Amino acid sequence: MRKTANHELDRLEPEAYKKAEKSRLLIILDDVRSLNNIGSVFRTSDAFLINKIFLCGITAQPPHRDIQKTALGSTETVAWEYHSDALTLVKQLKEEGVKIVGIEQAEGARWLNDFEPKPKTTYAVVFGNEVKGVSQSVIDHCDDVLEIPQFGTKHSLNIAVSVGIVVWDLFNKLKA
Repeated sequence: MRKTANHELDRLEPEAYKKAEKSRLLIILDDVRSLNNIGSVFRTSDAFLINKIFLCGITAQPPHRDIQKTALGSTETVAWEYHSDALTLVKQLKEEGVKIVGIEQAEGARWLNDFEPKPKTTYAVVFGNEVKGVSQSVIDHCDDVLEIPQFGTKHSLNIAVSVGIVVWDLFNKLKA
């Protein structure tokens, strides 16, 4: 088996990426503090044609050297907006018919693998602060709350890892 060279991967050029049909997934970052995590979310979003990232509260915005370090240019391809308050954004998106899904450990949360998204539905997936998680006020307005099953001793995953797991799962389910 031979490793594939980058030029053999047949990736989109930035202009073609911007014109490509995007998934029905939106990402909301609710007070994410790590610039490296934010950059990783951009990079994952580029890989799976995320429609838009919403950066809320204390979540930093591009351009920033530490975001760019992990984003590797994806801040130039993935659409994003800043909103000072995640709850206000969630309420606005709900009025537009977007289904809001929090990723959090909460009473009544379903495991990610048990969630079946509806076709032709747009979902905004909310990821929260590295210490406090998704704010309770946002959880109160979610249409669904999903938890990534974990079986070890730790109580959480790094947010960039969580975004990768959730986006990959939902992207595949919506594609099918």
